[in-house]
Amino acid sequence: MKRGLIATAVITFICLGAGAAFCADFIKKDKTLSLQRCLEIALKQNPGLGASRAAVGVSGSKVDEAKSNYFPQVSLSSGYARKSAPITTGSASGASPDSPGSIDAYSASASLKQNIFDFGKTSAQVDIQRLNLESSKKDLENTESQTVFNVKQAYYKTLQAKRSLDLAVSTVKQLEDHLVQAKGFYEAGTRSRIDVTKAAVDKSNAELGRIKAANALKIAFAQLSGAMGLIHAPEYAIEDNLSFVKYDIAFADALERAYKNRPDLKSVSAKMRSAERGIDLAKKGYYPQLSGDAAYNWNGRAFPLDKSWNVGATVTIPIFSGFLTKYQVEESRASLNAARANEDSIKQSIFLDVQQAYLNLTEAAERIPAAELVVRQADENLELANQRYANGIGSPLEITDAEILAVNAKNACNQALYDYKIAEAGVEKAMGAK
Repeated sequence: MKRGLIATAVITFICLGAGAAFCADFIKKDKTLSLQRCLEIALKQNPGLGASRAAVGVSGSKVDEAKSNYFPQVSLSSGYARKSAPITTGSASGASPDSPGSIDAYSASASLKQNIFDFGKTSAQVDIQRLNLESSKKDLENTESQTVFNVKQAYYKTLQAKRSLDLAVSTVKQLEDHLVQAKGFYEAGTRSRIDVTKAAVDKSNAELGRIKAANALKIAFAQLSGAMGLIHAPEYAIEDNLSFVKYDIAFADALERAYKNRPDLKSVSAKMRSAERGIDLAKKGYYPQLSGDAAYNWNGRAFPLDKSWNVGATVTIPIFSGFLTKYQVEESRASLNAARANEDSIKQSIFLDVQQAYLNLTEAAERIPAAELVVRQADENLELANQRYANGIGSPLEITDAEILAVNAKNACNQALYDYKIAEAGVEKAMGAK
């Protein structure tokens, strides 16, 4: 049991080391990454994109599979059999396989079959698979768009967490200074012991907030690494671009771009055209098919074998297939109706996506100036509270209240900046941009 645990630990250590080495190829330890670099890494390494790219490969292979019916089908076969000789007149029974009356039989053949005319069945199948390939490519683009949004969301969340930690550290420092100040006043006899106790409690609470903020930052970095597809990434930093830059676009323009560029809408459009061609393909089940075939055969009981050949053409006319073609046409029409309904549903979803993201962008843009004003007012209030306490006319409660107001104001401002960046990313995603 102990050896098994040791072996497991060693394997885990090796795997983690290999993962870290792999991640180091993309992220160097203590490297500062920009948002653009994070996006580049994610578009290369995110495993969800790998699955979508594989799906595109599958669809591409199906196109080639459909094209294969344009080409001749060539096959070779050979066989050997040991069988009894025919029963002769007067014989009581046939010869057993192991009796002198059994014979050897050898055969071989080379055959070729070529589709000559099938009323467009093959071309319809190729068109359907090409449209499915186009749909798969658009699905990949949609996955890329979602990946970009996820990385942006994680990136800005990390910046917000970093600012929260910086604010928590600054708050601890300010309250440490206040505690020293309170102790000095107490030792000078100008303040009571309760001021020192209150300052110590405030400082301890601030320290708890700092610990919580530090953990939140670690979680944010882990989520960002996961969004990039590098869960074993070494420690790194990111550039702080959590600033307000006006994103000018009209709602009508954003909606027009979305209907024009959204990959999920293009995907379902390709599926709808594929369903239309599916109806054409199903209807061709009513028509005959002309094919040609040729073969060269070798047969005999001993070598050299007898040779023969044949060349011909076959017309296959469907007479009755249990209404199979009729049901296949109905199935294809139902698939087309489903694709049309999906297109309408996605168009409505696009409208709601653009509308919600645009409203969030507008609301955050209006909130940022107000939040910045509150920060300036809260800082001024904190400065006045500190001056009043230093002059002996203020109370510890005033400082505590002012400190809480200042911290809340700065966190609210950072939240507004984060919300604006996410809303901006949401508008871009809703428009189909990456």
